[in-house]
Amino acid sequence: MGLILANVLGKKGVIALFGMFFFWASSVSSERIFQFIENKTFGTRDFVLDKAEFLFYKIDPQKLTIGLLIFALGGALLIFSMFTWMGSIVAGIIFGIIFIFIAFQLPKPVMKFLVNRRKNIFQSQMVDGLNLMSSGLRAGLSLPQSFGMVVDELPNPIAQEFNLVLQQNRLGVGLDEALEGMNERMQLDDVQMFVTSINILRETGGNLSETFDTISEIIRERVRLQQKISVYVAQGLNQGRILSAMPFVMMVILGFSNPVGLKKLLTTPIGWILMALVVGLVSIYFFIVKKIITIKA
Repeated sequence: MGLILANVLGKKGVIALFGMFFFWASSVSSERIFQFIENKTFGTRDFVLDKAEFLFYKIDPQKLTIGLLIFALGGALLIFSMFTWMGSIVAGIIFGIIFIFIAFQLPKPVMKFLVNRRKNIFQSQMVDGLNLMSSGLRAGLSLPQSFGMVVDELPNPIAQEFNLVLQQNRLGVGLDEALEGMNERMQLDDVQMFVTSINILRETGGNLSETFDTISEIIRERVRLQQKISVYVAQGLNQGRILSAMPFVMMVILGFSNPVGLKKLLTTPIGWILMALVVGLVSIYFFIVKKIITIKA
């Protein structure tokens, strides 16, 4: 049926018919399409703004929205132009739409990576911070003054977090409430143990400096164990990444030696099916490898 229609209408007629169908489907589902676009653009924008606030980055919401749209639509237009130049308009449309979807999802894992990296740095600084606060308390400083030593002596991000606690306390927020706010932002077991210990000892009485030394030793041992686990996990992940990248590296190498075959792979339905099969199998392989080697400390 498709071959008969192609012979009757010709290539331009099929393209025009496809365009009319695409326009009709878009008009019928226009409300859902615009709702989807709004969720992807503004939803991603709000997620990035929320994480940027945690990272102490200042980003203009309007510029961020424009940047997301330019990146997604500009990249899709570039891909469409490349496939059109190769002689496949349909492939350009399909891969352009796929790129738009990926482009709107890409900022989320990037921001999650930055947030996790900041938390890991903060956790590694907790030992030095606790030792510094313990020394300050032994020297006769108050708890807020020992926090001030952390702000003055240690680098970010721990200095930023304790400075925020002190600023909130100066504005009238209770120290307990300000520390709970830091605990909610960081969401780390070590921070929760630190905040809980301070709140309990301030109510019941106790030696904070000795408690800080104990917490510091616990964190030091936990970090040492996590580093050992991270080394073994990184080795397995690197092996998985190398094996997952090999099919695509081979495709690029063979593309230089046989560009006609690469063009067929990227511009024909059979090639798209094979590419989807390769991507699917590689994704399943990497997911299984990651599940096997990931160890929860």
